Amino acid sequence: MLDPADNVPAEPRPVTEMVVSISSTLDIVTARERGRTLASAIGFSGSDLTVIATAISELARNIIEYATTGEILLDRDGRAGRSGIVIVARDEGPGIPDVDRALTAGYATGTGSGVGLIGVRRLMDELEISSAPGKGTVVTVRKWRR
Repeated sequence: MLDPADNVPAEPRPVTEMVVSISSTLDIVTARERGRTLASAIGFSGSDLTVIATAISELARNIIEYATTGEILLDRDGRAGRSGIVIVARDEGPGIPDVDRALTAGYATGTGSGVGLIGVRRLMDELEISSAPGKGTVVTVRKWRR
């Protein structure tokens, strides 16, 4: 396998990707547990494990509330010599019409409090959102080990 940035063979990495289908509150618990287990294996401990599990819960709850079904992908991330976890929440729901507005305190598109994505952004080190009305949403977050 070639690393496109350097055009040299990339180092193989262990397959750690996990996908949890989300369609019920029980799936939220499963995603939290698997995320916590992976984060622990990466080297996170203490309050960081709680932060990661909380972010996964919020992302999974958003899937259930706004899209009914989707998935949470959990994986290691080792860019730039750092060690961390990447969490991707994907759905094919109604999408977010205005991502910037959705990240504004107090804005709510449904029955929620309007703090879910904002809270996730505060808990994690990186947050990216790709969304299109009628086509779904992909939220990618990362937490780096200190």
